[in-house]
Amino acid sequence: MNDTLVDTRRTFLKKLGQGTAFSAVTFSIPFHSAARSSKKEKPTDEIFKIGIIGAENSHTAAFGKLFNIEKQFPGMEVKYVWGETNEFAKKAMEDGQIPFQVKNPNDMLGKIDGLIVDHRHGKFHLEPAIPFIKAGIPTFIDKPFCYRAKEGKAFLDLAKKHGTPVTSFSSIAHSYETFAIRERLASMGEINQVVRYGPVDLESKYGGIFFYGAHIVQPLLYLFGDNVEKVQVHHNGQNSSASLVFNNGMLATLVFTTKKYGWQTFVETDEGIVALKSDIEEKRPGKNDVDMVQMLRTGEEPRSHESILHGVAVLEALEKSVSSGKWENVVPNDQI
Repeated sequence: MNDTLVDTRRTFLKKLGQGTAFSAVTFSIPFHSAARSSKKEKPTDEIFKIGIIGAENSHTAAFGKLFNIEKQFPGMEVKYVWGETNEFAKKAMEDGQIPFQVKNPNDMLGKIDGLIVDHRHGKFHLEPAIPFIKAGIPTFIDKPFCYRAKEGKAFLDLAKKHGTPVTSFSSIAHSYETFAIRERLASMGEINQVVRYGPVDLESKYGGIFFYGAHIVQPLLYLFGDNVEKVQVHHNGQNSSASLVFNNGMLATLVFTTKKYGWQTFVETDEGIVALKSDIEEKRPGKNDVDMVQMLRTGEEPRSHESILHGVAVLEALEKSVSSGKWENVVPNDQI
């Protein structure tokens, strides 16, 4: 592992300027047009070159296929990759037809127009992106955005200072299906209880609840708002679940599945228990890819910084509850 990636969080925060005030963010809340940064859009007749930091995750090869093989976004190509090991990098290059490998992430500086950071463990996501943020390179960071909300706040403050667009989201949450379900909810009246199922391994070496937790938590935040006040995780042998309380009193129960990959959400209504399903056909490329590309090209951030931070804070509270077994408060953004 590159030494740069394994610095302590204390060093990381010192580099970003520990204690910097989190000034008001002017970017939009989710589902609305985002503010445009000062970044100028690259001429369409030039190849937009993308670099990826991280190759252990299968997503890296998938990005290569999306841009280089399927050419879902003409004029954009993944040109460079840095891998945690040489083997990871070579495999991603082969599967995604990525032409160049770098031995140090910083070797991509001055060669790329957009950056994707894609590690399996979120604790490695932010630090290697700092030089690119300072250079004004628009950056997409795969889920989870980071491992600690305090680090995320410092990073986003730095990005704002340099006028660099940044975003991060779960592909399950940031989808046409989720947006369609949100529109359906508007006609369903008040929702008091929600149950959501999805795979989570609390013992994952890639950050426990953080590894798949974004896929089960973020859709609820997109649907019901960034307003979770407290959480509690429940254990019964290998089976586990969690409770989330929103500030309006709504209770969401998360069931962490272990036998089948996939997600489902149910809500209680006056008519009974209703499954939240989208009535639209799956599209390709997905909204997650479309909005990521839009940000890379134009600087339009599809998700607010506040929303990104709240998602991390919820995961962090869940992690604390795994250890304590008690209710844990979600730290509000203005106290991070």
